[in-house]
Amino acid sequence: MEPQISPLSQVDPSAQLGKGVVVGPFCVVGPNVTIGDFCELTSHVVITGRTTLGVHNKLYPGCVIGGEPQDISYQESETEVQIGDNNVFREGVTVNRGAEKEDHVTRIGNRNMFMANSHIAHNCRIFDDVILVNGVLLGGHVHVHDRAIVSGNTVVHHFSTIGRLSFISGGCRVPHDIPPFMLAAGSDNPTLKTINIVGMRRAGISEHSIEVVRAAFRMLFRKKAPLAEVIEHFQETLDGIIPFELSQLLNFIEAQRAGKLGRAREAIRNAPQTDSASAEERKAA
Repeated sequence: MEPQISPLSQVDPSAQLGKGVVVGPFCVVGPNVTIGDFCELTSHVVITGRTTLGVHNKLYPGCVIGGEPQDISYQESETEVQIGDNNVFREGVTVNRGAEKEDHVTRIGNRNMFMANSHIAHNCRIFDDVILVNGVLLGGHVHVHDRAIVSGNTVVHHFSTIGRLSFISGGCRVPHDIPPFMLAAGSDNPTLKTINIVGMRRAGISEHSIEVVRAAFRMLFRKKAPLAEVIEHFQETLDGIIPFELSQLLNFIEAQRAGKLGRAREAIRNAPQTDSASAEERKAA
């Protein structure tokens, strides 16, 4: 099934287009671009730089994917954007390719939705099933983990980490990490209000694990109990059988407190990222 390319678009002859790709009118596709099977560029989409898209991605008018990082240290080297499968990029979404830091790559996983005018800066990493609502702005090197939701017009500070199944309310300025399973709100320096019960249930997490995470939230963020005391409490009350979700939460908080300025990854911001480091972060988030 040959790609369908509008005669009103400009696609570089060396770009690689998979089967069933649709390129609507007024699009521009650069020479180092690879577009997987059955992707659709509706119209007025620009894909440039060394950018790779998986299969079944849909891009709406005004998207610019793979543009140069907005980083004054960038030296015009061939950094990358790597995008997985089944993502939706609504109108005006921008994704910058990596700067010459970490592993030089901006990464996006699978089944994410990026609503109108959201921005993903250089060296960000978006995992799977994430929703960025209209106008969300991610600074450089931000990591957003599975099933997190960031509500409209929220701004996330560079090197922050948004944990798995966390929910951030609209209009927030987020200068620090948000732990997994938490609901954060407040226009400036948002606080953790409660756990994301709805999201956890939708994800199929057991009621037992939800109650344990809720208890941990109360101890950590209401009673302000020391982390070591919280860990000891659950090891005793749960006979050493710690639910996976609780381990994620406690590991995340431990890493955050070992970091700087409320951001775990500030401690490693000048160090190259490795595959093993990424795996460890996924466990913690």
